[in-house]
Amino acid sequence: MGFLSPAARIVAEALAAALLPPPRPDITRWCEENIVFDARSPMPGPFSIARFPFLREIHEVLNPEHPAREVTIRGSAQWGKTVSIIQPVLAAWHEYTPLDSLVVHPTQSAATEWVDNKWLPMRRQAPGLRELFGDGRGGDNKDAKFNQETVARNGSLKVASAGSPSDLTGTSRRLVIMDDLAKFEMTDKGDPEALAESRASGFEDAKVLRVSTPLVQGTCRITRSFDRSDARFFHVPCPHCENFAPLTWENFKRSIDPERLHAAHFTCDSCGCAIQHADKERIVGLGKWVASNPGGDHPGFHLWRAYAPQRDWASIAVDYARTMGWGGLTAAQATDAEIRKGVEAETEQTFWNDVLGLPFEQASAGPDWTALRDRVENAEPETVLARGIVPGCGVLLTAGVDCQADRIEVSIVAYGRNYRRWVVDHIVIPHFIGDEEGRAALTALLKATWRTELGLRLAIDMMAVDEGAFTEDVRDWAKAHPYTRVILIKGSSSASGPIMRPQQDRRANGQVIKRQKRGWMLNVSQMKGDFYGWLAKTDPEERGYIAFAKGLGDEYYRQITSEVRVMKRAPSGAMVSRWELVDPSRRNECLDTMNYSEAAARKRGWTSSTEEQWDALAAERGVTPKEAQPDLFDASAERLSDRATARAPRDEPDSAAQDAPPSRGARQKIKWLNR
Repeated sequence: MGFLSPAARIVAEALAAALLPPPRPDITRWCEENIVFDARSPMPGPFSIARFPFLREIHEVLNPEHPAREVTIRGSAQWGKTVSIIQPVLAAWHEYTPLDSLVVHPTQSAATEWVDNKWLPMRRQAPGLRELFGDGRGGDNKDAKFNQETVARNGSLKVASAGSPSDLTGTSRRLVIMDDLAKFEMTDKGDPEALAESRASGFEDAKVLRVSTPLVQGTCRITRSFDRSDARFFHVPCPHCENFAPLTWENFKRSIDPERLHAAHFTCDSCGCAIQHADKERIVGLGKWVASNPGGDHPGFHLWRAYAPQRDWASIAVDYARTMGWGGLTAAQATDAEIRKGVEAETEQTFWNDVLGLPFEQASAGPDWTALRDRVENAEPETVLARGIVPGCGVLLTAGVDCQADRIEVSIVAYGRNYRRWVVDHIVIPHFIGDEEGRAALTALLKATWRTELGLRLAIDMMAVDEGAFTEDVRDWAKAHPYTRVILIKGSSSASGPIMRPQQDRRANGQVIKRQKRGWMLNVSQMKGDFYGWLAKTDPEERGYIAFAKGLGDEYYRQITSEVRVMKRAPSGAMVSRWELVDPSRRNECLDTMNYSEAAARKRGWTSSTEEQWDALAAERGVTPKEAQPDLFDASAERLSDRATARAPRDEPDSAAQDAPPSRGARQKIKWLNR
C-alpha cells in the first residue's frame, strides 16, 4: 500500500531547489565530466587534468567569475587548444548563466570546418553540451549551423568569419572568442579584431579570449596581444636540483646532435644536469605559471610542444633536422598522404610557428645588389655556370613569366633538393602577350630545350604566368597548352595562409562553384621574405642556397633586390606590412618572375618530393646524353638567350639575320627574332 507525500513538502523542496545557488563554474570539472577522447585521438579515454596540468590556471582565469576581461593564449599547433580550452569555455559559460556568445574564425571555410568537425562532434558526445544545445542532428541548415540557440532558449552561439564585417556588427555578446587570431586580415570595413572586441563592450563582466599560433614577427596579432599581457611561461623544476625554469627552445637546441636526434634533451641552467624526456611527466605535473611581465594589463599564456603529452622531445629534434636538411632528412620528406595531396613539408617558418609557437623573423630586405653581383662575377670559373646552362644534377626546370604592356619577361630557374636553386637565364621578349609575335615567342620558349653542363637537353617542366594585369590575353594564350605545363597565378593581398592555394570560381552571390586546376593564388609577401632569407646565404652547399649564372647583368641584380618590407600602422591601429620599392626608379620584374618560377617548382613537387624521388630525377637528368640531336627550338632559344638582357625592353634588337626555318609555322614562332 502506497502513501502520498504531503503537498507542502513537495512545494518546500521545490522552493529550496530553486533558491539553491548554482555550483561555482569550473571549466576543469566540466572537461573531466564531459570529454572522452575516442580511438582516433593520440590519448584515447576520459579527459584527465593530470595529463594537462598546465591547463588548470588557464581554466581558472577563463572562469566567468574571474575578474580578467581579456585572456591571450599563444602557442604551437596541435596541443589541444580547441578541444580543451575553446569548446569547454563555451560550454561552462552557457551552463553557468544565460548567455549570447560569439566565436570568430579567420575565414568562412575555417568557421565551417570548426562547426562540422570539432563543435558538432563534441555536442553529440558530451552530455553537458547535449543538454545545453541538443545533439545537433536534424535541421542543420546554414542558419542553424552558424546561429545556434540553446534548448532552453536562454542563450545563443554565433559563429562568424573575420572576413565578413557584417557578421560582426549589430549584436552584443558577453563572451567573445577569436580563434586563429594571427590569420585575421584587414577588411575594407575596418579591423575585424577591433570589431569583434567591441561586441563585448556593453557588458562589465564580459570576457574576450584570443587564441592562436603566431605567424610573422611585427604583424602578428597574437604576439602583439601577448606582449601587452603579463606574459606567463610555465616553469618546471629540475629533477636533480629542483631549480624552477621554463623549457625554452634555445636551451633544447644546444643538445641537438644530428647523429643522435633521439637523445635531445633540456639542460638545467643551475646545476648543468640533463633533463631527459623520461622526467617530463613528473616535472610538468609539478610546474607553475610565472608572469614575466607583471605590469601587463591581462593574463597571457605561452605554451609550446615541449609541454604537450602527445609528443616526445625527440620528435621536435627530428622536425628541426628535417627543416634544416640534416643527414638526408630534407624538408621534402613529407608523409605519403601529404605527397599524394601535394601538401608542402615543413619550412623554417612552419617549424617556428607550429612547433615552437613563436613568431617568425622574416627577412625584410635583400643584400646589397653589388655584393651579390660581385659574388657571382668574381667567383672561380669552375664554381659558376655560364648563362643558359642548367646544372648537371637532378633538377626541376621552370619558368616564371611577367607580362607588361610592351614586353614579356621570363626567368628560367632550376630547382633541386634541399631547397637549392640555380638561376639559368632571364629573357625579355619585346612584344605584348596579346600580339601574335608575343604569343608565338612565348610558345617557342615553352617548347625549347636547355642544355645541362653534361650536355643533356631538358625542356621546361612547368611555366607560371602572371594573369593579374592582362587576364584575358594571358588566359587566351594559356588555353592552347595543358595545365600540367602552364599554370596561371595571381598575387594575393594576404600576408598569411599557404604559399599557394587554388583559385576558385564563384557565382555572383559569392558561392564557390569549383576550384580551378590552372589558376593559383600566391602569398607573395611570404615568398619574398623567404627568398631574401635564402639570398643571404653564401655557402653553396647550404640548404636554400641560390646560385646565379654568370653574365646576367647589373640590372638583373638591381631588380631582384629592389623591394623592402616596411611596417605601417593602419587607421585601425593594427600593424601591417607592405613590400615597397627601395627607389621608385628601380623595377622589380626580375623579383616577380623569380617568385613565379618558384610557384611552378612548388606545383611540380619541389617542396614535397622524397629523397627517393630526387634520386630518380638525378639518375634521369644528371647524366651525359648518348648522342646529341638538333632541335629547331634549341636554336630559337639560344638566339633568344643571346639577345636578351634584363634591360632589353628598351634596347634595339640585334640586326643579325637568322637562318630561315623550314616551315611557315616555325617562321611565325621566331618571327620577332628576325626584326
